[in-house]
Parts: sequence; structure tokens; C-alpha cells
Amino acid sequence: MDLNFTDAELAFRAEVRDWVRAHLPADIAHKVRHDLRLNKDDLQRWAKILGAKGWHGWAWPTQFGGPGWNAIQRHLFEEECALAGAPRIVPFGPVMVAPVIMAFGTPEQQQRFLPGIMSGEVWWSQGYSEPGSGSDLASLKCRAELKRGVRGNKYIVNGQKTWTTLGQYGDWIFCLVRTSSDGKPQTGISFLLIDMKAPGVTVKPIIMLDGEHEVNEVWFDNVEVPAENLIGEENKGWTYAKHLLSHERTNIADVNRAKRELERLKRIAAAEGLMDDARFRDQIALCEVDVVALEMMVLRVLSGERTGKQPLDVAGLLKIRGSELQQRYTELMMLAGGPLALPHILDAMEAGWQGDQWLGGAWLGGASHAIPVTGTYLNVRKTTIYGGSNEVQRNIVAQTVLG
Repeated sequence: MDLNFTDAELAFRAEVRDWVRAHLPADIAHKVRHDLRLNKDDLQRWAKILGAKGWHGWAWPTQFGGPGWNAIQRHLFEEECALAGAPRIVPFGPVMVAPVIMAFGTPEQQQRFLPGIMSGEVWWSQGYSEPGSGSDLASLKCRAELKRGVRGNKYIVNGQKTWTTLGQYGDWIFCLVRTSSDGKPQTGISFLLIDMKAPGVTVKPIIMLDGEHEVNEVWFDNVEVPAENLIGEENKGWTYAKHLLSHERTNIADVNRAKRELERLKRIAAAEGLMDDARFRDQIALCEVDVVALEMMVLRVLSGERTGKQPLDVAGLLKIRGSELQQRYTELMMLAGGPLALPHILDAMEAGWQGDQWLGGAWLGGASHAIPVTGTYLNVRKTTIYGGSNEVQRNIVAQTVLG
């Protein structure tokens, strides 16, 4: 296992770093570095900038309009974006549904859907989880029945999806739906692409612990979906879902964000005078060691891809360690901020909020670095649950990796 970057890879890193820092809007980078609220315009503006360069689909092969980068180049691109303060690319289009369309879609589907994903113009949402069907996804009940007609065949979709991240912005949603109840639950699932503007689609907000509207319920009431929006074969959707989830759980590890947030933790600690506290420095050091260990695990997988050796399936391990690490560094941020981090003020998540005016100036010193921390802390409580809860992931790792 060789974890050293080649001269060519280091030159590629420099090229990406220069381009990202030249094209990333300063106002977006400021929000990301201080964990302020990003709106749809912020996220889509960066997506379109990347799309114009052909980098929004940074992991795509050249045959589908991507840059054709290898695994190491993709990792370096993600790292340089994170360190520059770029927002995490919303993964549902370029990282999740696009590989499924590439692998299992028809040429017509590829020509129809992939360009809008690459350009950043079309916003995709994910329709997997349902009430009672999260980690046990195969028990899903949202149903699609095929109706044949002279004007074309259509699926009639009824049911509900939940925890749909940023679904309030969605143009399209890829859904797992039940098309058969025969045999094992996994054998009766299909993969449908649904226009979220179609009659019968209703998006209802779910307000999270941090007060943000990040996730949603999506209801389908006799929604008509053209049969040509079926990916692959009917009742084979579970195969396509597993293909997608391998991309999702690796992405959730988010080691590059962890490295950026570790620097934020150090800034908060320094502002609060805690860098002179040996015990707190020890906690930061332990967190930094875990970030490095997580990065080594990612590089181990990438090294295996580069040499042609197939590494163990460690997507579950990456998800477990990455999500727990995110919670660790937000806890340390809260400890560093102390009383200044306690108030949860939604207005403080907006760029330009004047914290020194809050309570008539009685909360001096807390606005720039500490007050937004509570929102971060509350939001990150979700990471050990989504994408397959860590308890379930440990069972999967025990069965597939440890034997």
C-alpha cells in the first residue's frame, strides 16, 4: 500500500487548488467556514460554476461528459474544495442517481437526464426512507402499479417518503417503489424517476432539532409516472439501490469536511484561550489523530483501486467512523465555546448578523465564532442515524467483513 502522492498527482492538486480558489465566490466560502446558513442559490450557484467547467460530475467517466479522473484525483479534488471553503456538493444528482443511470439506464435516459445533472441546472432528491422503513429499507410500502393505455403505459404511485433532504428544492426525485409483493421483500422493488412538479406530489417540511428546514415528507397521491422513467427492469430495483448506497455511505465519511472543521475547532479554541489548556489540547490532538486515521482508511481504498487490488468492502466502516467523528468535533466546539455557545439563535446563522447587538451588547465576543456552534451541534446528531444507522452498519460489517 503506497500512500504517497506522485509528482503528477501533486501537480494535479495544485491545478485544482488554483482553479477552485479563483472561482469559488467569497461570500459562499465565508458562510461555509463559519457554518452559516446556505440557501438554494448558494448551493446551486457553486454547482453551476463546477458544471460549466465539467467538474460537477467530477467522478464521471469521459463517455458521459465527466473529466475521467481516477480515484486519487477525485479524492484530491474533494479535499481542495473542502479546504477552500466550498460547500459540499449536493450528492443526490451527481453522486447517487447519475451512477445508477449510467450503469443501468437506457441510452435515451442517459441523454435525457445526465446533462442537467452535470450542469447543476436540475436538482435531484432521494426517495428511499419511509416511516418504519429506514435501515430496514426493504420493508418499504410506497407502491407503483403499472397501467397500460393507448397513450402509453404509466405507473400510478401512492405512498410516502420521509427524511427527504432538501426536497423542498427538488425538480426530480429517484424513488424505490414496490411493484410486487411476491417472494422476498427485496425482489418486488423498482427504481423510478419522478417529476416532483407532477400533480399529486406534495412536499411537507420537517423542522429539525436545530430549527432548520432541511428534511421533508414527500407524499404521492395517484401520481402518474411514464413507464419510460423506470430504470432497468421492474422488480430489480434492490440491485440498483445497493449500487447507489455504496456511493452514499462512502460519501458520508466526508473526511475532507472533517479536516476543515478541525481547523474551525482550533480557531474557536484559540479565541477562547483554550490552546493553553493541556487537557483541551489533548482532546483536539485525539480528534486530529482520528481524522488522520479516517483519511488513511480512505486512502487505503483508493490505493487498492489504483493498484487493481480489490479492498474489503469498508463502506460501512467509513460511515461509522466518519459520522462519529463529526459528532466528536462538534462536542469539542461546544465545550470550547462554553456559555457563549449555549444560546441557539436561528438569526445567528445568517451572514451579517450583528451578534454584538444581541441583549443590548451583553453577549460580546460570542457572535463571530461561538454562537453558531449550537446549530452545528444539534444538526450533527443525525449523522449516526442516516444512511443506515451505525448499529445496523456494525451488524453488516460483522457479517461481510469479519465473517
